[in-house]
Amino acid sequence: MEPKRISKSVELSTLKSSDSNDSLESSEALTSKSSQAELIRSTLKPINSSTWALFKWDDDYDDYFEPKTSPATLFDSLETILPQAESNQIITQEPSLINDTWLVGGPLGSRNAILVFRSSALANANELSIHEKPGYKLHITYKVLQAETKLLSKLLDCHGITEVAPNSSDFNLLWTGSHPKPGTLRSLASHQRVNHFPRSYELTRKDRLYKNIERMQHLKGFKHFDFIPQTFVMPMEYRDLCTTHNRIKGPWIVKPVASSRGRGIYIVETPNQVPIEEPVVVAKYISNPLLVAGHKCDLRLYVVVTSIDPLLVYIYEEGLVRFATVKYDSSHKQLWNPCMHLCNYSINKYHSDYVKSDDPSAENVGHKWTLSALLRHLKAEGKDTALLMSQIEDMVIKAILASANSIISACKMFVPYANNCFELYGFDILIDENLKPWLLEVNLSPSLNCESPLDVRLKSAMLADLLSLIGIPAVDPILRPASSTMYPPKSSQSMNIKLANCRRVHSADGLSNTLPKKHRSSTSSARISSTSLHCTSEVTRVIRNAVAQFERRGGFVRIFPAIDSWAKYSQYLDPATGIPISGTSSSSYSLNVPHNYNLLLYTHIFPEIPISTRGMEKCPNKRFTSLERKRDQTPTGIRKQSSERQNRYERMLSQGHKSALVPCKITQESHSIELKKKIVEMLKSGKKITQGEARKTFSHYLVCILRKISSGQNQEDHVEIVLKFLQKASNYLRTPFSVKAPSHKLEPKDRAAIVAKQLNDFLYLYNRETELFVDKTEKPSQIPTSLYNEFLEHARECDLEEVLIYQTTQTVPSYAATPGFQGVLKCIPNVSKHYGLKPPYKSNKTKGLKVSSVS
Repeated sequence: MEPKRISKSVELSTLKSSDSNDSLESSEALTSKSSQAELIRSTLKPINSSTWALFKWDDDYDDYFEPKTSPATLFDSLETILPQAESNQIITQEPSLINDTWLVGGPLGSRNAILVFRSSALANANELSIHEKPGYKLHITYKVLQAETKLLSKLLDCHGITEVAPNSSDFNLLWTGSHPKPGTLRSLASHQRVNHFPRSYELTRKDRLYKNIERMQHLKGFKHFDFIPQTFVMPMEYRDLCTTHNRIKGPWIVKPVASSRGRGIYIVETPNQVPIEEPVVVAKYISNPLLVAGHKCDLRLYVVVTSIDPLLVYIYEEGLVRFATVKYDSSHKQLWNPCMHLCNYSINKYHSDYVKSDDPSAENVGHKWTLSALLRHLKAEGKDTALLMSQIEDMVIKAILASANSIISACKMFVPYANNCFELYGFDILIDENLKPWLLEVNLSPSLNCESPLDVRLKSAMLADLLSLIGIPAVDPILRPASSTMYPPKSSQSMNIKLANCRRVHSADGLSNTLPKKHRSSTSSARISSTSLHCTSEVTRVIRNAVAQFERRGGFVRIFPAIDSWAKYSQYLDPATGIPISGTSSSSYSLNVPHNYNLLLYTHIFPEIPISTRGMEKCPNKRFTSLERKRDQTPTGIRKQSSERQNRYERMLSQGHKSALVPCKITQESHSIELKKKIVEMLKSGKKITQGEARKTFSHYLVCILRKISSGQNQEDHVEIVLKFLQKASNYLRTPFSVKAPSHKLEPKDRAAIVAKQLNDFLYLYNRETELFVDKTEKPSQIPTSLYNEFLEHARECDLEEVLIYQTTQTVPSYAATPGFQGVLKCIPNVSKHYGLKPPYKSNKTKGLKVSSVS
């Protein structure tokens, strides 16, 4: 059936009449709220920026479809603006959009509608299913900056959410791999979400993390924050390191302050081996780790902070356990072997003994397990896994509290709306043989790469639950003009405060069902008021947001606030404001109106629990953190809920996408040969490839070499050639990159894995610099870009070799004389010109990479 066709004049008159009923939603003349949105979108698109000033949209996205002027006044203005000739123009109206399972908080077009995400969308994605999603119908968009988001992009695409250009401001979700700039944060609208808080490096930089925790050790007692190894920041604390080492012998682990994926990490035996000219941290090595079948392991847990004031912290019920490939030697005779002492997947995956499971349902196979599989294994050995997870929760909360003060201060300065920012942290935790957890580091943007079926399954489930948890409003981003999304100027703040009591609040639906009967009342203020706290519109928003968010938590477990959080952590909060204590006055901020959202929220969620820490004497199970407690809990009920929470950590993963994101593409050899012949013939005829394409070709070839030395046997010769190449080529990167030759005492396969890891690090930096070589126009003298990209997609190692050698020597290579990687390296003296390996300074007179010595 064709969609109904109506005229603009009929639609405008309908909207005017609906104003008399004081509700756009109650208008029987409109088929759906989305019809209004589409009409406004199509009508206002051609209007210039000066015309936008006629319309004052509410600052809160909950009033998104309600102009501060009445609908009649709004459309009276539209009728005067639009040409008379267009007033009777026929337009197409969208069919009615019904409420479906991909929304919560209301039907499509409702003020409180929130998008719901499911990993199952990855399994049955097709054009028809995508077009039925509310994200597609509302033109919801996302933007990615400096981040590897293959899984995230695939998940969003399956929900009908499209990606916009990096310079676009019309987005609902911004996902960035780096800290957003203050200007970006200030310009956010209330319906927009960003995956970082400002100054979150206070928690994720290794030096800042330790200093914040060290300050809390001095302020509140060492025993309360004894979960991070003793650490020294170089070069300022080198003398302290030497003094401590003389008193406490043992190995130390050296880490760059802001690295990830295991880059630049190594172990030393004495301070003399520590570089004092580089910004690194030196931490005491935990020499008694928990071993599983003789192998060292660590945990990667996913922690989400959805609000910083009040503090709302969730931990995903499932995590990853990463094993070192080589069995652990407690004698420390092989400290130089990272495949024994470091558990990072980015290091161990290059070892020929690394076992990768191809079964997404196998959670305890190979060198990567799930958290639940490890807990079940430890429980079977008689270990107290409930105490372990309680200590891990406590460690996560205290690490965040130690860094939160500076983050809150920055949010007050730069973030216009409370729900704009959220943060997904990757907590790396080591467990020792006494089952004590140690915090190794916190990752700003934990890897979402999926290199195994288990990765796809776990991370797709976690990401879907994360996107539902943060609450992306079902709002068309185009309909809100840029002028209304700017940070409210100081002159208008007083007016905003006056209007605050008139605003609807986020996710109000369902609040009355979650409140105790004794607190229910006919009015909103009576429902959420406390005997000791006065209810305001802002208080209402905070409570309703937290309650609605908890209902969307999916696989996430809320660990703060919890039933005993005030008794355990109130000593670390300012008694007047509830802000975490930092120990320094410089990072605190002044409040015009004192508040204590943490206390207010706690008393609302747990009204029967006394605020005084002495109240916990009535709770014999105070060691555990109950996360899903009902209002009328008894001590027996608390123990039951604690047991249920532990079961969530130990139960097998029940959701997630179980197939590869991209099916393996089988390329016929004849097709790759044909493409290579075309490219070589074009090169012979005078066609050229751009510098960016030459660098991509070289990168593709190095990836082939990386696979060869990491998976094959008897690759010692290739390993030595690659190592010498890296030692030379590292000097030509713009980013400092040091290559450390692995010890000859290592086994050949261990040595190959270490060199492969360094080659991968080199490729990471090299590819980042390749992005600077952007070829904006295609010249007639060059090979067509589409053809060359197809060649790179299907090229074999030998095809890449031939093109690289011809590009540098203008002759077709003879493989009998110069086989393999060694043959390519003989042509490296011209690499600086063709592959962009240029010296970082003009004073460097080196013309290229001389590698004749490696032949």
